[in-house]
Amino acid sequence: MEDDDGWEWGEAQRICLRLAFRYASNTSEAEDIAQEALLRAWRRRSTLREAGSRKQWLAAIVRNEAFRYYSRPRPDPTDEVDGLEAHEDASVGSTVDRADLQAALEGLSERERVLLSLRYEEDLTQPAIAARLGIPEGTVKVQLHRARLKLRRTYVP
Repeated sequence: MEDDDGWEWGEAQRICLRLAFRYASNTSEAEDIAQEALLRAWRRRSTLREAGSRKQWLAAIVRNEAFRYYSRPRPDPTDEVDGLEAHEDASVGSTVDRADLQAALEGLSERERVLLSLRYEEDLTQPAIAARLGIPEGTVKVQLHRARLKLRRTYVP
């Protein structure tokens, strides 16, 4: 079924699910990633500049959703007896992980934090970031690369 913008959402859903399997370790994870990606694509459909690049645009959204999906803390499955202790341990561990990530982010410059925020929280492309900040696209690409490397060196979950 097409909407007013010419989108065929059934096809977009199939593309997202197929792409999500590249990142997921099981069907449930792939479906979750694909659903979130499709929702984000629907919300941001007006930002697509060229209709011919829909698949590449969806692929980028799916990749970013997979990144978000796996960066969220999730408790490991445990049996009932250890449930309470495991929940407390997971909570403490999750808090420590978030604190470590926050400390790693604070170690970045304001510019690096802004770039990462625009890229992963606002889901902007490198050209969109360059346009928003008024800097060359190549500069955005290099600075994002360096910021991710710096973050990886500092934060190891």
